[in-house]
Amino acid sequence: MNDFWTMMNNMIWNLTHRLGIIDILDIIIMAVILYELLILLRRTRSSALLKGVFMLLVIVMLSNLLGLTSLNWLLTTILNNGAIVLVVLFQPEIRKGLEKMGRSTLLNKGKERPSDMEQQERIVSEITQTMLDLSHRRVGALICFEGRTGLQDVIDTGTRVDGDISAPLLENIFEPNTPLHDGAVVIRGERVEAAACILPLTEARGVSRELGTRHRAGIGLSENSDATVLIVSEETGTMSMARGGALRRPLTEDELRRILEELYTPEKSWLLTLWNSLKRIGKGEKA
Repeated sequence: MNDFWTMMNNMIWNLTHRLGIIDILDIIIMAVILYELLILLRRTRSSALLKGVFMLLVIVMLSNLLGLTSLNWLLTTILNNGAIVLVVLFQPEIRKGLEKMGRSTLLNKGKERPSDMEQQERIVSEITQTMLDLSHRRVGALICFEGRTGLQDVIDTGTRVDGDISAPLLENIFEPNTPLHDGAVVIRGERVEAAACILPLTEARGVSRELGTRHRAGIGLSENSDATVLIVSEETGTMSMARGGALRRPLTEDELRRILEELYTPEKSWLLTLWNSLKRIGKGEKA
């Protein structure tokens, strides 16, 4: 434990006396990595494990200050093997993060291949058709689109589907008196991950009393994550969207399509844009 305090003192001294451009860059990179890790672990079971590790560090410091030698020795021994323990505990999240990094390189991000664009247009059309059909028939629906915040905890409460997005599949899920109609559908990227999922209800007091459980669940999920939730009212057939804890209703067909296009339009990387411009200039074309 003395080594830990020595390291902390050295780090503080270096920050106050020898801080340079490289050090600032190093701090920024570490901050970004820690932020991405927290986003990855947020709202998952691993967040509770992370809190447990933090509490363990606090107890170690307190035991050292209070002179609890035996307790401090035991906890310090556990922390000395902490790297191996963390790899074992967070193996699924580490794997998911590495896969995400591999799919999201600077040059590949925002790369628009014809097949990708056709697939995105198809998905937008399928979901739009689903929402309109359910709205006309006044069939209640709750569709959640996962953002940067993982929804694995929500997926685990439902029934795994892991199917391609299509209007027949979604409409069949929400058909009344079927096993999966009561609950939410979670969509991750281009896949329907699960159905009949349970969402947290909002505790906000400003929500209109006219809104039922379906709308309150959609708002509740959007309060706790960056997910976009589309809702169809069973009573009125009105289409709504919940995002950032706010409810937008009613939605027209054009508004619905714009929301979906926003979700499925790839973000162009500035590096990719610069590279394409340089290639065009090299060929004598206008940038």
